[in-house]
Amino acid sequence: MDDRRDDDEPELAGYEPHERPLRGNRQRAILRVVVLVGLVALILPGIIVTLGTASRTAASACNVYTALYAPSSVSNSARFEFASAAGMGWNCYVTAFDGTETLLAPLGIIPGGVSFPSSPVDNT
Repeated sequence: MDDRRDDDEPELAGYEPHERPLRGNRQRAILRVVVLVGLVALILPGIIVTLGTASRTAASACNVYTALYAPSSVSNSARFEFASAAGMGWNCYVTAFDGTETLLAPLGIIPGGVSFPSSPVDNT
């Protein structure tokens, strides 16, 4: 039988901790910058793709709403607004021949498919 002491961590037997840290301030700062750049490189493309997809979906839905509700309008635009009459989210605006802009339809925070009315509607 072995007379050695039964340690939980035998690989630390005889270890004496150092007074100074293993990494200097400069190396820690460089490591923090590398980690921050890595996180931005992982997250930023997802945000850009999500915003682009939402923008294209909102523009497409706005085109459908314009064709349905305001076929005589000059142009349309889908914009994301933080504060508007319809609330925060994507809104579809149409421009009449005289230049006035009218809110045609709120598209929501995450624009989706167009919901058609179940009964006929009058053109604006």
